[in-house]
Amino acid sequence: MSARAHQDLSVARADVEEFLFEEAALLDAWRLEEWLALFVEGAEYHVPPAGSDDDADPGTTLFYVADDYFRLTERVKRLGKKTAHVEYPKSRCRHLVSNVRILDGTDEAFRATSNFVTYRSKGGVTETYLGHHIYHLRLVDGQIRIVRKTSFLDTDDINAQGKVSIII
Repeated sequence: MSARAHQDLSVARADVEEFLFEEAALLDAWRLEEWLALFVEGAEYHVPPAGSDDDADPGTTLFYVADDYFRLTERVKRLGKKTAHVEYPKSRCRHLVSNVRILDGTDEAFRATSNFVTYRSKGGVTETYLGHHIYHLRLVDGQIRIVRKTSFLDTDDINAQGKVSIII
């Protein structure tokens, strides 16, 4: 989207960057209930298979994560419990966000993208997840909220990591 087209939106790239930086900070601090509050009711969170194209569809492809709002809520509850053995004690994570861009949209709803690197450290092992997010966002009472977040892993596979137990 050109700089001129940004002038047609009431939200600026700096606003989107601040929102995505706050999202990353909430995930790093394991403040998952607050992170969930960034989503509108009915939102979706997807992580397609490593190396997928941006048009991957959870209806035709087996995704690592294909959460509707109910499943996303349940994931947040489960990750907060001691019975989530894979994340108890919790991993130490750092979510790095860069190259934030607004792709298109209107004042009410727009798309943005960012690159990410997420580091997860647990049990003496540090795993690295890298890729890009595509966000479908909406302004709700003047606040940016997530309608759909898709996290594309820009790797050939996740064999080295073995699993996606964290929110990337």
